[in-house]
Amino acid sequence: MILADKIINERKKLGWSQEELADKLDVSRQSVSKWESMQATPDLNRVLKMAEIFGVSTDYLLKDEIEEIPTNVIVQDTVSTKEELRSVSMEEANTYLNLVENTAPKTALGVSLCIASPVFLMLRSAFESLGIMNDAASTVFALSALLIMIAIAVFIFIMTGKKLDVYKYLEETNIETAYGVDGMVREKKSRFEGKHAMLVAIGVILCIVAVIPVFATALFSGEQNEHATTYAVGALLVIIAVGVNMIVRAGSIMDSYKKLLQEGDYTPEGKKVSKTVGKIAAIYWPIVVAGYLGWSFITMRWDTTWIVWPVAGVLFGAVTGIVRSLKKD
Repeated sequence: MILADKIINERKKLGWSQEELADKLDVSRQSVSKWESMQATPDLNRVLKMAEIFGVSTDYLLKDEIEEIPTNVIVQDTVSTKEELRSVSMEEANTYLNLVENTAPKTALGVSLCIASPVFLMLRSAFESLGIMNDAASTVFALSALLIMIAIAVFIFIMTGKKLDVYKYLEETNIETAYGVDGMVREKKSRFEGKHAMLVAIGVILCIVAVIPVFATALFSGEQNEHATTYAVGALLVIIAVGVNMIVRAGSIMDSYKKLLQEGDYTPEGKKVSKTVGKIAAIYWPIVVAGYLGWSFITMRWDTTWIVWPVAGVLFGAVTGIVRSLKKD
């Protein structure tokens, strides 16, 4: 049986039209028609893809002496495989990577604004001592600045999230990439790895050294500057905001490569776990934000309530670690 006849038989066994098979192979219907009428021969990449979607070997397709194989085996293998996979073309992969590169700095800026938003509240006493504003005016200004910074951050998250929503399936669905996509993504990932390591390293170092102003103030400031600790915490938040900005920006871009390559947390098994972690995060972080804002506004001790964030981050890491371990088991 020749290749043309095998293509016809396997296509009909699955109940597909020439157009449906063409869609799955990313070719025109006319191409499939020419293959089946022996006017043309598919290239090796198309043969490999047909073998995959038909659930047969390439030997079966290419060797005329190998006759028809049982129908039930083909259909079961093909259906179970194709239901779990979504094809990603070269154009779609490039569009997604470019979009992430454009949105990653904006997302990182939004995170930094959230972290640095209480800084003006910590500078209220400076405004008052310098005679720039009275107590009431400085409070209104600081709270307004906090809310405006958070509002800008939320706007950024909504707009970038809306743009990336169309590619949400990369985190949730198992995918197969078109010919050449895997190599292209690996090359870009390889070129970015050095920059990623540098940005993450600098970001982590900044987060570590951010406590130096607080320690220095505790050791060297005396009664001559009773607000020194508050100012030091403000400096701490600004430094952390810069460090986290670098980490988020680098991480977002690196994650885009891992999603297309289905590596790290985006393997088929990892995606199942991520769905559970996502549901937990959707409940966990709003509770943390509500608790932080409630505690801060009730006590007006913005110089101490910031401790909520590192504690919440460590706890969330522990929770996700437990979930991943249980899922793996």
